[in-house]
Amino acid sequence: MRMMKNSRNETIMVVGIDHGYGNMKTATRCFPSGVARYDKEPIFQNNLLVYNGMYYQIGEEHKEFCAEKTQDEDYYVLTLAAIAKELDGKKMNQAKVHIAAGLPLTWVATQKEDFQKYLLQNECVDFIFRNKEYHVEFAGADIYPQGFAAAFYRLQDFKGINMLVDIGNGTMNIMYINNSRPLEKKCFTEKYGTHQCVLAVRESLLKELGTVGDDLVIEQVIRTGTADISEKYLTVICKAAGDYTKEIFHKLREREYNPELMRLYVVGGGGCMIQNFGEYDKSRVTIVRDICATAKGYEAMSVRKIQRNGGMLV
Repeated sequence: MRMMKNSRNETIMVVGIDHGYGNMKTATRCFPSGVARYDKEPIFQNNLLVYNGMYYQIGEEHKEFCAEKTQDEDYYVLTLAAIAKELDGKKMNQAKVHIAAGLPLTWVATQKEDFQKYLLQNECVDFIFRNKEYHVEFAGADIYPQGFAAAFYRLQDFKGINMLVDIGNGTMNIMYINNSRPLEKKCFTEKYGTHQCVLAVRESLLKELGTVGDDLVIEQVIRTGTADISEKYLTVICKAAGDYTKEIFHKLREREYNPELMRLYVVGGGGCMIQNFGEYDKSRVTIVRDICATAKGYEAMSVRKIQRNGGMLV
């Protein structure tokens, strides 16, 4: 979160938010994208958000993949939680907020306007999160291409021909960046993320061992390469994750990836699959492990835009 004065001399907080299918990320926070809605106050209230007379447990359940993030209120409620977490980090509970967010590369053109309206559906909002009251006024919202944002503050590193791959929970975004310039005509979005890998591993466990594996264990193995489980289960999980990772490289080759002619940059939470199970030349592949990199990029791009319009950092 960055404090700025806009062109009207108003103090605003620029908050970058990466609305992932698995996790919500800001520049400094990361939490699961699940939302459980209740008509009445629930018993457990560790991450309870109260908004518009309804109760929402943040981080509960798994957010299903949806091509339109505006199809329900979940991402709006998650946005409020993300803003609250950023404000709480600054010991604040009210602010005028400018949202910097994004969408998968090939969806920006068609969904940008609707997503912007969705995020700005209220001029101001009052809500409670983790027993703390918040008042937020909205100054605006910018929507940027997902993936590219993670490379925004290091474009000078992209010399020659480069393929940037952002592997999220639900999608994989691919972009070419040649001599520090993104190529708009060579952007692709595939429904090929870490959640699909979890489903593939779960199917392998059922087929090989007759067991439905817990997603938490599977996700831990994908993230770290191991878990506190027996060797036979670990072997099956690693084999399935390795096969899935091979398919990722197959998808990249379909988009003309050639490791001898270009460098590969991998961002997003799915980079752990490449690191733990991929077969690649480490001298030509860079894995950015900062899961908040995209949110930081959104924030940086909005800060630059506001500065160009006469605003300044405080």
